[in-house]
Amino acid sequence: MRLLALAVLCVSTSVAHAQYNPQAGKNAPAAPAAGAPARDGDRSVGRVTALSQRQQPARIARDDYGNAKGSQYDLAVDGAFKGQTILVIDYYGGQYGIGFSPPRDAVKSKGFSVVHYNKEPSVKQLQKDLARANQFWVISSCDNTVHLSTAHQQAIQQFFEQGHGVYLWGDNDPCNADADALAKLLVDASVRGDLPGDRTVQISSGAGKPGIVQDHLLSTGVENVYEGITVATVTPTQAMTPVIYGSAGNLVAAAYEKDGKRLIVDGGFTRLSYKWDTAGTGRYLKNAAAWLANFERFGDKVAKLAK
Repeated sequence: MRLLALAVLCVSTSVAHAQYNPQAGKNAPAAPAAGAPARDGDRSVGRVTALSQRQQPARIARDDYGNAKGSQYDLAVDGAFKGQTILVIDYYGGQYGIGFSPPRDAVKSKGFSVVHYNKEPSVKQLQKDLARANQFWVISSCDNTVHLSTAHQQAIQQFFEQGHGVYLWGDNDPCNADADALAKLLVDASVRGDLPGDRTVQISSGAGKPGIVQDHLLSTGVENVYEGITVATVTPTQAMTPVIYGSAGNLVAAAYEKDGKRLIVDGGFTRLSYKWDTAGTGRYLKNAAAWLANFERFGDKVAKLAK
């Protein structure tokens, strides 16, 4: 019986490797140290443990912002999540007539399709869409108004409790009401405030130090990342991991992972449109979609939105 369990574990691990690139969980691509073949780290909580200690930086092509060049340095392999759907309610885009093409194209490379609304659908339609979606994103408006009704929020809460990924996008006050309301409801976190940004930050050296978290699945291949124009501050719960600290030392993005559930709260949604082609945004977004897909929990189960 123990041998059977071990065999099942080995099979599931190999499948997970099929979704992720070999560089998964490393900001900086590395080549194996001489005489010491690389070993996979513990990815169960999104961090790589012993791997970085066994390797040295590799000499590889880089983009104009210093990040490794090539999709092989993303978290997931191209097309890994074909058939998976991201449901997006984009209040900011609807408010200002801003399209969603760059983020849509980025996640499409990993196989995701996107169903995009500029305002909330009916509760009945939202429930139908969520039942066929892999993950849910909301991008707040800038009118300091919570647009999602209690019934909408309850449907999203049920979706989250079932283990499906949720990305809550806010920005500087007053552009965060829906993200803040859902953050409080789902994980008792918040996203509020207004601080200057508009800088590129590197790898964070610790709590409160500007930059992106080191050696997390979300930061795979990202050594430099644009923080956003002006940003809000995330107040996390104890179960959350800091992902991006802004240039002011505030927490711009944090990830929740507990009991098989995953969620990200972000205070810099302007990265989705403004200066899209600057440091790290596209790769980070692809990593986030892949991480929120929660392959470790759901495996090959595919959810599709009906036409």
